[in-house]
Amino acid sequence: MNEPLAERIRPRTLEDYISQSHLVGETGSLTKQIKKGIIPSLIFWGPPGTGKTTLANIIANESDRPFYTLSAISSGVKDVREVIDKAKQSGGLFTTKNPILFIDEIHRFSKSQQDSLLGAVEKGWVTLIGATTENPSFEVIPALLSRCQVYVLNAFNKSDMEALLHRALEKDTVLSGMKIDLKETEALLRLSGGDGRKLLNIFELVINSEGTEEVTITNDLVLEKVQKNTVLYDKTGEQHYDIVSAFIKSIRGSDPNGAVYWLARMIEGGEDVKFIARRMLILASEDIGIANPTALVIANNTFQAVTTIGYPESRIILSQCAIYLATSPKSNTAYMAINRAQEAVRKTGDLSVPLHLRNAPTKLMKELGYGEDYKYAHDYNQNFVNQEFLPDEIKGTSFYVPAKNSRENSIKEFMEKRWGDKYKG
Repeated sequence: MNEPLAERIRPRTLEDYISQSHLVGETGSLTKQIKKGIIPSLIFWGPPGTGKTTLANIIANESDRPFYTLSAISSGVKDVREVIDKAKQSGGLFTTKNPILFIDEIHRFSKSQQDSLLGAVEKGWVTLIGATTENPSFEVIPALLSRCQVYVLNAFNKSDMEALLHRALEKDTVLSGMKIDLKETEALLRLSGGDGRKLLNIFELVINSEGTEEVTITNDLVLEKVQKNTVLYDKTGEQHYDIVSAFIKSIRGSDPNGAVYWLARMIEGGEDVKFIARRMLILASEDIGIANPTALVIANNTFQAVTTIGYPESRIILSQCAIYLATSPKSNTAYMAINRAQEAVRKTGDLSVPLHLRNAPTKLMKELGYGEDYKYAHDYNQNFVNQEFLPDEIKGTSFYVPAKNSRENSIKEFMEKRWGDKYKG
């Protein structure tokens, strides 16, 4: 049988659906809407293999609606318009039977492609259900996002994964006729990384590779079979996070060779260019920060460039940025400063703004002393005057402590000249 196990046992009803009880359990936020057949446009956001496509199909089945599907990888604006035209002909405007248009990986749609959906959603020609593994706040245009409810699907937990395996053994027409002893599951669960589809694919691979009707599933057997049949990089599994971690730590450790090697591993594995660029953008502030503020500019420009260009040319831009960041001086003082300041806020609560720092737009506020005694820095020598800018309860607290690098040494010298002992240390 050529149909994969994950497809053969795909749930068709809510009763068969495993996991996401916060959405489709007895008191789930989607359950009542599905039962009533009154479905708003939705965005399902979650890791791969968590049942986004399955849930969209179930919604269509349970509400007895026409169901149209597009993949953002292979569809263009023309395809979107063709499907919308079909949907318009198969359902009435703003009825409970509006056709459902499901778009897998909607984050891969360009702005113009997403714009082409707006009219159909606004006019009720279709109910849109989009599936994405990326944060929709970044990847879906605001006009479309505001017309959809976003629901988060979680990675499968251990009990969900084990339930999937037992469902496969009991319900699948192929496996139910075999003698399969599920002796150990740890390796299966670890390698799948919370991805239900991947779990079933690995499970089926192990069983088929044995070539017998009787199979005993052990951790050693799973590891042996998977190592022979899987690629070196998996965008959704445990190794994905390990390689990303190695990439970030290589840059933080100022090793351009390590940075480029792990970057190459991600590129060869087909990693999303925006994901890589986004991680470097964070690192440029967290690990380089004040030591070289231009790093943040370079990283941001890299993110914008690779978003426009994509593979294969973007690999060069990513490499340039990774090498630049790796060879930049490092400082986490901005990161540590905001951590200290937030901790102080949590401990001390809403401290009053000192009167001299308050705004005084009305006569009454001026009479109450708002803004009184505030010293305008530009009226003084070197555009500086010594005054307190923190609440009395925490005055004198240091949140920003300059690190020992050339730029922050200059900052430290500047601060000491202005503030004297207050910023000395």
